[in-house]
Amino acid sequence: MIYLDNGATSFCKPLPVYDAVRRAMFTCASPGRGGYSLAMNAGYRVLACRERAGELFACDPEQVVFTGSCTHGLNIAIQSLVKPGARVVITGFEHNAVTRPLYGLGVKISVAGQKLFDWEDTLTAWEAALKKGADAAVFTHCSNVFGYILPVEEMAQLCKKYKVPFIIDAAQSAGVLPVSMKRLEADFIAMPGHKGLLGPQGTGLLLCKDSAQPLVFGGTGSNSLSPEMPDFLPDRLEAGTLNVPGIAGLSEGLAFLLKTGTAAVLEKEHTQAALCAKKLQEMGLRVFAGEHQSGTVSFLPPADCEDFAQILAQKDIAVRAGLHCAPLAHKSAGTLDTGTVRVSYGWNACILQTQRLCEAVAEIMK
Repeated sequence: MIYLDNGATSFCKPLPVYDAVRRAMFTCASPGRGGYSLAMNAGYRVLACRERAGELFACDPEQVVFTGSCTHGLNIAIQSLVKPGARVVITGFEHNAVTRPLYGLGVKISVAGQKLFDWEDTLTAWEAALKKGADAAVFTHCSNVFGYILPVEEMAQLCKKYKVPFIIDAAQSAGVLPVSMKRLEADFIAMPGHKGLLGPQGTGLLLCKDSAQPLVFGGTGSNSLSPEMPDFLPDRLEAGTLNVPGIAGLSEGLAFLLKTGTAAVLEKEHTQAALCAKKLQEMGLRVFAGEHQSGTVSFLPPADCEDFAQILAQKDIAVRAGLHCAPLAHKSAGTLDTGTVRVSYGWNACILQTQRLCEAVAEIMK
């Protein structure tokens, strides 16, 4: 199969990821719940993952909180910063993992910046929205639909200028683009483990400053006498037993990225995405491509998007079609009525994938 749906989940993973999950199943119990070897093994694996994440994302290991997904992390972050009735600024490219928690809180949402691949528009609109006053801001690093890489460093600086706490959704950037907690000084950065970080599904990371509040309450293995959650990270946000096999696999994904370098991954992905966009445009298709683009590209086929993707699937080519859980992004791009077919490359991007995809598209169009 030609797998081009890495925006949903990365596949395949580096081999050590699979090995680590299996090994943890045979050698690990619950971390922090005992001094015997199986519990200690689990603790060591959890700590190793925190340390690798801290190294990759320029933060202290204690600031690394394990979650079940990026969505889980975003909910913790939003519930920590945002109160009902607050005014929150977001971009025109947000995923439902951002918009639905905000709507659930009944906040006043201001959408700032809706032009694809246009940093000037994004920053002008962003500053104008912040100037009007905001209680918080939430913004994606990279659009999951179109691969638009937003100017997050400049957006973060504007948030600090107007004293607005902010959350970054790094679902499509972690493991591919530079993400530095120290440089960005975000209140929270949420990311999945199973996409660019090359870990198993059911894993995620939330990088936190000091404003984090628990979403789930329960045992942590520490301060057991207290009826309240611990007042320190990461325990404050990690109630219940951690997904040790998943974390062990995620740790190996992080190790791979630390060795390979995210810049090398981005170069491979972007090279193929740019080539793919060029070839599809030459076929006369409408392709969404431009400056500041990652390894993801969307296009409109001469047929229903879902039907077109299904025909590609029959040819053993995996892409995703529809609204991609991001109707706001499609509204910004003018594709809310149709959706798009999305091609998203991964760490193993190569010319063969692009060639096979474009050959199949050409065959279908005939």
